[in-house]
Amino acid sequence: MSIFIKELVKKKLKQITPDELQFYAKQYGFSISRQQAMQISNYLKQSTVDPFKLKDRERMFRELARITDLQTAKEARSLLDEVIKSYGLENLFE
Repeated sequence: MSIFIKELVKKKLKQITPDELQFYAKQYGFSISRQQAMQISNYLKQSTVDPFKLKDRERMFRELARITDLQTAKEARSLLDEVIKSYGLENLFE
C-alpha cells in the first residue's frame, strides 16, 4: 500500500496546476502570486525530487524559498510535517 500512496503523491505533484496551488495556498493561509504559482507548478513538473526522501524535500523547499520567500517555505514545510503526522504517514518519509 505504501508504494501506491507514494506514487499517487508523486503523480499529483507532477500534475498540480497554478490554480490548484493558489487554492491550497489560500485554504491553508499562504499568500502566493499567480507568477509564483506558475513557477512552482513548472518546477514540480520538471523536477525529479522525491518528496519522501529528506535530501530531496530539503532541495524542494530551498527552491520554494527561492521562488517565494523563506517564510512561505518554512510555513509550507510545517504544514507538510503536520499533514504527515495527522495521517500517520511518518513511516513513508525518510
